[in-house]
Amino acid sequence: MKLSIIVCTYNERDTVLTILERVHAAVLPAGWEREVVVVDNASTDGTQDLLRSMDYADTQVVYQPQNMGKGTSVRTAIPLCTGDYLHIQDADLEYTPDDYYLFLDKIAAEHPAAIYGSRTLGGRAIYKYAANYWGVRFLTFLTNLLYGSHLTDVATAAKMVRADVAQRLNLTGPGFDLDFELTDKILRAGYEIAEVPISYKPRTVAEGKKIRPWDGLWALKVIIRDRLLPMSKVVK
Repeated sequence: MKLSIIVCTYNERDTVLTILERVHAAVLPAGWEREVVVVDNASTDGTQDLLRSMDYADTQVVYQPQNMGKGTSVRTAIPLCTGDYLHIQDADLEYTPDDYYLFLDKIAAEHPAAIYGSRTLGGRAIYKYAANYWGVRFLTFLTNLLYGSHLTDVATAAKMVRADVAQRLNLTGPGFDLDFELTDKILRAGYEIAEVPISYKPRTVAEGKKIRPWDGLWALKVIIRDRLLPMSKVVK
């Protein structure tokens, strides 16, 4: 079995080498190998120089010609993944690769099409901003209502999806909206999403967090839009 790890970077000079070191150091269960696909979204802070300096045999790096958004970077990486499952890993240190084994143990036990790392499973509230917490709760409630799911954290960035499922979806989102579009279309295609509780170390805007309140409004629009799409726009 192979795990393809997608790392999207944009001006993450302070953390990119650390996260890639942790990605490669993460212990995987016996029988699993890894590959890493890094997509840099036209960083201007020296991130690209650091990426060119690294030397990992199982890693390929794609440099976007301009800032095209995280969603575009994820969509660029998906066709390049040759693993059985792919995992989206942010380039900051909010989500730790040390939790990969939780996802892979879930795969061994249940073989789900998708597994999300929940920051709220078990009643936790690990956020810097109350508005973020309540926004995620509302978007999760709406997703469960419209799609018949039972998720606890629809906005998590830690998503592991069977590669053939991800490659079958008709994904179009250019930015953070892809996080929600991916969920919507997995559910619309008839797959269930499992969850595991993960570690989470949120950062503030001053520390480099890129999510803004208007991203939540766009997510709301995407969740409603995707529920009304014809199936021809859900799967290829």
